[in-house]
Formats: sequence, structure tokens, C-alpha cells
Amino acid sequence: MRIGVDLGGTKIEAIAIADDGHEHTRHRVPTPRGDYDGTLAAVVDLVRRIEQAIQGRGTVGVGIPGAVSPATQLIKNANSTWLIGRPLADDLARLLDRPIKLANDANCFALSEATDGAAAGADVVFGVILGTGTGAGIAIHGQVLTGANAIAGEWGHNPLPAPRDDERPGPPCYCGRHGCVETFLSGPGLARDYGAVITAEEIAARAASGQPLALAALQRYEERLARALAAVVNILDPDVIVLGGGLSNVDRLYESVPRLWTPHVFSDRVATRLVRAKHGDSSGVRGAAWLWGLP
Repeated sequence: MRIGVDLGGTKIEAIAIADDGHEHTRHRVPTPRGDYDGTLAAVVDLVRRIEQAIQGRGTVGVGIPGAVSPATQLIKNANSTWLIGRPLADDLARLLDRPIKLANDANCFALSEATDGAAAGADVVFGVILGTGTGAGIAIHGQVLTGANAIAGEWGHNPLPAPRDDERPGPPCYCGRHGCVETFLSGPGLARDYGAVITAEEIAARAASGQPLALAALQRYEERLARALAAVVNILDPDVIVLGGGLSNVDRLYESVPRLWTPHVFSDRVATRLVRAKHGDSSGVRGAAWLWGLP
């Protein structure tokens, strides 16, 4: 049995899945924000509750909002800042008395969809989470691509490609730069462009009803997403790009974005498919379980 843990900023979720992908049980608890020892205890307790439910012991994979530094083996780049600089993998391995696999949560998302989700069977998968932030992960031949610096897939902190005059220098990003993809394509980025603090779904609904401001904001969003994904196609040339997060529920993206990215892709045709995640919000925790691979 495989146990997956999604260590999020507000909740920690754990599931157990069988070799065929069938989910046996699931539990979640609030994340002890700012408390590293409390976070360790919460993960350990969840794993023990899962194993009590399945009456057995499983492998454990953990998705985190950050990465493990190849240089120090400590956590870096984590939105959950109390994890930064901590030996999370070693501490969990000691407490759970077994090896632990850790991966960035966006990589877990990509792995889930590549294993038994919307991109099942595809060789190269780029998984994008369009939500409060803009993350991405890469799965190749059913394995997570981590990279030499453990930042493979950090698409959101590249500049928006081919910026127009009114897009320069771009909104400030928490990373310290301006004009990152994330500042345009996250949910808050779309809301800022529209001019009101509402959800992407609400903007899409207003656009569908014909509101000119909402329609214009959504059209700008689609064109920017097309440019940003075209850059990925030119470099990685994935078979499938999978969208997750709240903005993945905007139906019109799947027709408009592939049409709009074509002029920006260096090819006579674009075979890459753009699809919605099959497992939705569960892809992160399922991907964490799949870090231990198929049988």
C-alpha cells in the first residue's frame, strides 16, 4: 500500500492507495502553521491513522510547498516558511522508522496526472497549478523530473514571454522581481487585472454573460497563458499540459489557449494537448503516494 501526504499551508491530507490506484482511506487535519515540531507530529499522526485504518504498513511519500536542496538536504523555497532550513525528510524518516520520499507539490500533481490521470500513458507531462500562485511540475516516463538545482518546472518565476509595452515592468512578485508569469496568471493576478477582488470563476461567469470588462480581462489572460505555455512547448515539447487549480475550471481555456499559442510555437503544427486534471484537488496527495512508483 502507498501512503501519500500533501503538506499544505493550511491543511495536511493523507491517503492510502493500492497498486491499481484505488483509494482506501483519507484523513486531513489543519496545518500547525509556524510550528515545525507540530507539523512533524501532525504528519506522523496522520500516517499512523491511515495505517490503523488499512491494518498494514505502507510506503510514505510527501508533497511539500517547496523543495529539498541538493546541496544541504534541507528545505528551501517553501511558502510554509517554518519548513525552510529544516531536515524534513530525515526527521520524518526517523519518526516513522522508514525511508521517506519528498517532492514539490506541483511535481506530485504532474506525477499523479501522468500516472493515472488526464495524461496517463504520455511520455512527457507538464503539470500546471493555476491558483493562488502559479506552480508547475514535470513528469517524464512516469518519473518526477527534479533537476540539478531541484527547481525543474519553476515556470511561474520566469518573466512573462514577449511582454507588451503595457506589461512592462509588470507587477511586483514576492520573489523580488517584476513581471513574473505568476503575477499575471495566478488567481490574484487575474483579479488585479480585472480590477476587483473576486474569483476567476466569477470573472468567467461575468464574461460569459457579456460584461465587457470581464471579457476583456479573460481574453488578456488567455493570450498571456498561451504565450507562457508556448515557451514551455518550445523548450520541453511535452505530449500533454495538464491544468489544475481554481483557474483550470474555466472551460474556455481548453479551446482558446491552444489556438492562441500556435503563432508562438516554433513548429509547423502543435500536437501538445491541453487538458484539465482528472483528479482535481486530489492530484497532489495522490502524486505523493505515487512517488514510490508503479508495481
